[in-house]
Amino acid sequence: MKRIVDLFHKAGVFHVATVDGDRARVRPFGFIMEFGGRLYFTTGNKKPVYAQLKKNPLTEMSAMLPDDKWVRLEGRAVFDGSEEAKKKAFELFPDFKHLYQSPDNPTFEVFYLEEPSATLYSMTDAPTKLL
Repeated sequence: MKRIVDLFHKAGVFHVATVDGDRARVRPFGFIMEFGGRLYFTTGNKKPVYAQLKKNPLTEMSAMLPDDKWVRLEGRAVFDGSEEAKKKAFELFPDFKHLYQSPDNPTFEVFYLEEPSATLYSMTDAPTKLL
């Protein structure tokens, strides 16, 4: 898990894909953490991405690395209302205070990927399974 987090941090911005009816939707994300042996992400429950993941929790994420490699991470989004996970996210990314004020803000959501699968790709090498 640590390697996935490190690669996504190295990329900075990564993209999260969801399904909205019969359309694919992709948007940039920037926060990932390992907590309790799981990969966690955050969003607000007023955003379309939240509704899309609630309706169809299958998601895929992609992060482009500076060395012309990229990571694809997929899994099933599971929302976790635990205070511990939300506090950890605020601890790791204090700028959440500007968006959500505190971990107990009712619009602040954290989710992890159930059964994650990750692969590292490159233009020249064979894909490498990471998870």
